[in-house]
Amino acid sequence: MNRTPDILRTPAELAAAGLVPDGARAALERVAARYAVAITPALAALIDPNDPDDPIARQFVPDPAELEAARGESADPIGDEAHSPVEGVVHRYPDRVLLKLVHVCAVYCRFCFRREMVGPGREAMLAPEKLDAALAYVAARREIWEVILTGGDPLVLSPRRLGEVMRRLGAIDHVKVVRVHTRLPVADPAQVTPELVRALACPGKTTYVALHANHPRELAPAARAACARIVDAGIPMLSQTVLLRGVNDNLATLAALMRAFVECRIRPYYLHHGDLAPGTSHLRTTLAEGQALMRALRGRVSGLCQPAYVLDIPGGHGKVPVGPDYLESDGEQVRVTDIHGRVHDYPP
Repeated sequence: MNRTPDILRTPAELAAAGLVPDGARAALERVAARYAVAITPALAALIDPNDPDDPIARQFVPDPAELEAARGESADPIGDEAHSPVEGVVHRYPDRVLLKLVHVCAVYCRFCFRREMVGPGREAMLAPEKLDAALAYVAARREIWEVILTGGDPLVLSPRRLGEVMRRLGAIDHVKVVRVHTRLPVADPAQVTPELVRALACPGKTTYVALHANHPRELAPAARAACARIVDAGIPMLSQTVLLRGVNDNLATLAALMRAFVECRIRPYYLHHGDLAPGTSHLRTTLAEGQALMRALRGRVSGLCQPAYVLDIPGGHGKVPVGPDYLESDGEQVRVTDIHGRVHDYPP
């Protein structure tokens, strides 16, 4: 697997880099003992150490609040285990599966819904016999149209290993689409090499890359260049964003982020409501706040910039749209609310 030097992995290293006060080290050591920490040089360079509310730091620098449990939080908040027929596979929806190739990432988000399952000390890559079993499961089920590579971050794999997985998926006739979920183009853009991009090609299939980014500053020039290498190779990109308190929970930031995606030829796809992962309540918004943001985004920002606001129902019951509703009906008349809040009658 690729490994970038000078990644900040301990509270002592964070303090030495000026990202946390030296006096905070003892409290943060307790957080780091439970949840993985890693901040790449590319992301560390985006953090303003003089801003206590810096939105990049809020995503990656550990916080003592992570040790505070809130009602409803769970180690498996979206129910992966309930839908895992073989190790490495999550089959929640009929026509697609997740294939969790790795359990490590280039950087660790403080709100990660798999935070109890990823990080150093975990199995870095799915063992060969487990990968064989996972691919056999996919090959035996003709209803599976799409395979989503996730983890962890599958792009931390070497081009050789990633290319081998893509070739094996290419040999499964009924799989038509392979989607790769990653943070690497923003976390470590230099690792998005021409060799890695070539490895994303899946013979006879369509490959999509879904980029996770939550703030427009993450799409710095190097990250934009990394995304361009992917798109210029003929691989379309989608976005995934998590709605986070103090990071992107205002119209100006969210609009700037969605516009930045479109400028990079990345289609805004999902805006995720924060999952009930342990120790993440300080980063979650309310659903009402998310709906208000989506209503404000609609009509004020290009239609190209509109993600779907979605919630993963706890317990493994799937993802549903939770955006604002513009229609009301009494059975005889439909009332439609426009972007200015005015209500208009429309025939049923």
